[in-house]
Amino acid sequence: MVMTNRSHRNPSILHVEFSPLNNFMEDNETNSTAGDQNYMGCVQIRIPQELFLALGLISLVENILVVLAIIKNRNLHSPMYYFICCLAVSDMLVSVSNVVETIFMLLHDHGLMDMHPGMLRHLDNVIDVMICSSVVSSLSFLCTIAADRYITIFYALRYHSIMTTQRATAIIVVVWLASITSSILFIVYHTDNAVIVCLVTFFCTTLVFNAVLYLHMFLLAHLHSRRIVVFHKSRRQSTSMKGAMTLTILLGVFIICWGPFFLHLILILTCPTSPFCNCFFRNFNLFLILIICNSLIDPLIYAYRSHELRKTLQELVLCSWCVGV
Repeated sequence: MVMTNRSHRNPSILHVEFSPLNNFMEDNETNSTAGDQNYMGCVQIRIPQELFLALGLISLVENILVVLAIIKNRNLHSPMYYFICCLAVSDMLVSVSNVVETIFMLLHDHGLMDMHPGMLRHLDNVIDVMICSSVVSSLSFLCTIAADRYITIFYALRYHSIMTTQRATAIIVVVWLASITSSILFIVYHTDNAVIVCLVTFFCTTLVFNAVLYLHMFLLAHLHSRRIVVFHKSRRQSTSMKGAMTLTILLGVFIICWGPFFLHLILILTCPTSPFCNCFFRNFNLFLILIICNSLIDPLIYAYRSHELRKTLQELVLCSWCVGV
């Protein structure tokens, strides 16, 4: 449960309530950024709740700006940017859940709020569904964007007939419905190890899918580009490859930031009582920070890799600053 052990934040996703993990996490003294060492020599890095709140707020603002920029600029009204917009919304789910959770923790810690256990459990369920929906939808949209770039590169002349706005909209609706539905089912059946197996399998499957597409794109894109002799088509090919590179960076950041969490789930299945695994479990706070950092870094990648999006974001920020002044 997210909020039942607030000082070091027990794993919220799937209500991971394995006794070995909980037993090792019960000694939750005050937070600090320094690492504490227990009797087994395990180092536990403690992170203040204020840092969670600050990163969550920054990430939330960044992703809201990305969504607004894509909505505002008609040049960004294309399937790829629709998918990127949805990826930003997925990141917002992590940010919102983190901000809400941390605010309630801080209010409770300072004696400003005393929540009923039933209300606490309901809030915890909502946060779990949001985070689980975020990871499922993020992986799904990364695959969708990879497939979109693949079609752009290898079926450039037919792209607009294959990836129409209607089809992109249908894909977005299906992904969100599937993500929310599966997340609710995951939380309802959180006591079953099959839930964790499904999440880990989905994670690995999407990584293999993306790896195969990217490998094919980068190996054959040069050969494919030779067939395109018209200048503007060649330029389109270059733009498509730039989009593929952007998504490769996004995928790499996702793996780095979410990888420790999925390793955490794998270790819960394979060695829940091992001293080494329990040492790994103790630093779940650090894994949560990495997940939040993924939501914070993604908008920076969008802006850095897309001149059009970067220009629109600058206009939004300057406009907001002028209004504030």
